[in-house]
Amino acid sequence: MNKKVLVTVILFGSLTVSGIVSAQSVYPGQHQGKLKKETVAPLQAESFDLKDVRLLPSRFRDNMLRDSAWMTSIDVNRLLHSFRTNAGVFAGREGGYMTVKKLGGWESLDCELRGHTTGHMLSALGLMYAATGSEIFKLKGDSLVNGLEEVQNALKNGYLSAWPEELINRNIQGKGVWAPWYTLHKLFSGLIDQYLYADNKKALTIVTRMGDWAYNKLNPLSEETRKLMIRNEFGGINESFYNLYSITGDERYRWLAEYFYHNDVIDPLKELRDDLGTKHTNTFIPKVIAEARNYELTRNETSRKLSEFFWHTMIDHHTFAPGCSSDKEHYFDPKKLSQHLTGYTGETCCTYNMLKLSRHLFCWTGDSSIADYYERALYNHILGQQDPETGMVAYFLPLLSGSHKLYSTKENSFWCCVGSGFENHAKFGEAIYYHNNQGIYVNLFIPSQVTWKEKGLTIRQETEFPQEETTRFTLQAENPVRTTIYLRYPSWSKDVKVSVNGKKISVKQKSGSYIAITREWKDGDQISATYPMQIKLEATPDNPNKAALLYGPLVLAGERGTEGMQAPAPFSNPALYNDYYTYNFHVPAHLRTSLKLDKKHPERALQRVGSDLKFTTEQGDVIRPLYDLHHQRYVVYWDLQSE
Repeated sequence: MNKKVLVTVILFGSLTVSGIVSAQSVYPGQHQGKLKKETVAPLQAESFDLKDVRLLPSRFRDNMLRDSAWMTSIDVNRLLHSFRTNAGVFAGREGGYMTVKKLGGWESLDCELRGHTTGHMLSALGLMYAATGSEIFKLKGDSLVNGLEEVQNALKNGYLSAWPEELINRNIQGKGVWAPWYTLHKLFSGLIDQYLYADNKKALTIVTRMGDWAYNKLNPLSEETRKLMIRNEFGGINESFYNLYSITGDERYRWLAEYFYHNDVIDPLKELRDDLGTKHTNTFIPKVIAEARNYELTRNETSRKLSEFFWHTMIDHHTFAPGCSSDKEHYFDPKKLSQHLTGYTGETCCTYNMLKLSRHLFCWTGDSSIADYYERALYNHILGQQDPETGMVAYFLPLLSGSHKLYSTKENSFWCCVGSGFENHAKFGEAIYYHNNQGIYVNLFIPSQVTWKEKGLTIRQETEFPQEETTRFTLQAENPVRTTIYLRYPSWSKDVKVSVNGKKISVKQKSGSYIAITREWKDGDQISATYPMQIKLEATPDNPNKAALLYGPLVLAGERGTEGMQAPAPFSNPALYNDYYTYNFHVPAHLRTSLKLDKKHPERALQRVGSDLKFTTEQGDVIRPLYDLHHQRYVVYWDLQSE
């Protein structure tokens, strides 16, 4: 039934490998010469620099290109306008309304989160520059940094934002304000990323001045005031302070990171208690990422244990089949998961942050189950977040049967998931490969090329996965080199077949591990591996008759057409207040959600059509990967009926 997929690996050259940074996070073994405080925790694997990985033609690269087109279309002056207005350096009189077209949605001049998109954009431009080498992304990043420097100089005390410092004062006093430290976190992270990815030293100067301002602002406050202030969402600002401490070695920034330790959230995790309740999910995850950074920089074992406990708790109990989490942005009783398949599941920022946390944990452990989760969430949520027609992105991944993806607009959304979306589709190359002193890990089957400078090798991977099952690696080496290639043996596959230079080798490992091939590699060597994929069911824990279909790592969804979809669907309506949160999907009452099959042999109910990932059933269903379902309704969790 299945054809064979190709993945090619090339190995050559011998330079020093530095690790890779994800937006708003610094991973172990990176940026040699730029970090004064390196990782001290023991590691199993390190990342490659994003600049050493290039995507080859694939749907991932297509997403990246659409993302880059949208990013470059947004004028720098529009991104800087609210900052300049706040600092008084923009004076357009009546002409201001004509000379700068204002951003809408969450970037409106009366929205307290304004400016967060500029922070995300700084990160995304740095990522895109590293991922492509194209100067347009560096030039645009430089322009944003130059504009922000002008604003910071006008504000005089190191403070930098698109809104007045009075919002921070209100937060300190416990008064109502929408997440000022969350917004500043995006700026801190964006400027740090501009320094690390695009070598913009001015960005580092600006962000250290912001750090000095924060220290002077918060150091005199009482413990009572601190606890009051951090009740308000602050994103991952403590992670940014750990990263700034890592870059500069300045202990004041470490103090700031610890200042934002949220006792009410993290203390139960120290005791290995799942006390998530109905808390806001994406307020929670970044705080654990900060603990992961604390472990890496200090070897604090408590931070490591709570980070690992939290990750396993999320994956084992709080994650839907596509790898996403949350219902209306919040946790819920996982024993009632089937009751939370709504139109508001799967906030994209939650998955964005879980992937970041997964990257940290993989560096510590080299655990293939972490790579399994990363693949699941990447393909089923992140890859499918973007509308292939317009490049717009979705806030939620609705799992309500008969719902559809609801996309942002170019001018009047700029939600948090739009900001993280700019980054998501710029950094697909970051988790395909890892390395250690013994060898290189191949974690994802994405067409790409990696240069392993330390060993003098380049790896080129060419594949049509997941449409096909076979991957081929073509190796190039300037000089023969002895090392190990660790091919991931996913938990969803079995009976993997591997050959080197056309000769089959014995695979003794089992699924959920790595196939280690150690030898002296020469220029032109080739590896091929075939990963059989099967249909399986994944039922909700509380209802065995409510289940998702998977093919290998892919969540499949049934097409349900466009009946009842009312304009401007599938796009958000800018005239409504945050309609993604209240959206009425107008699901037709007669829409069928049932599927007849043998639970022990679900594959018998589906027939694959052609070489594409398209399946049909005797009921007349057309079933495709969830990432392919756009501009129409779908069913992910089926009501199962016995044949």
